[in-house]
Amino acid sequence: MVRGLAILCCFQLLGELISRAAGLPIPGNVLGMGLLLAALAANLVKLDWIEQAADLLLDNLALFFVPAGVGVMVYFQLIAREWLPISVATIVSTFVVMAVTGKVSDLLEPEEGSHDK
Repeated sequence: MVRGLAILCCFQLLGELISRAAGLPIPGNVLGMGLLLAALAANLVKLDWIEQAADLLLDNLALFFVPAGVGVMVYFQLIAREWLPISVATIVSTFVVMAVTGKVSDLLEPEEGSHDK
């Protein structure tokens, strides 16, 4: 498990370094996850190496929402003042994500009757 956590932390660090050095608008942790995905796809990292560490993190995922909850409490007055734009942005972005996900799903799903029999 220690090896898996070390691999995950190294990919996050690598993503942070690349993001900051190149001045990319992509967060380093997202870039690190993309690099990890590429390494898994290229078979440079074996899934067995990180599976146990990933399961541990997923089992304790609720703990990662504590800082967000504290942030909401700290900025409650600001959120109360700006509730309308926040609500509109949340609703609009939810529908945009649902529409894009549906379109991508349609594009990736094979058409009926196109299967070889």
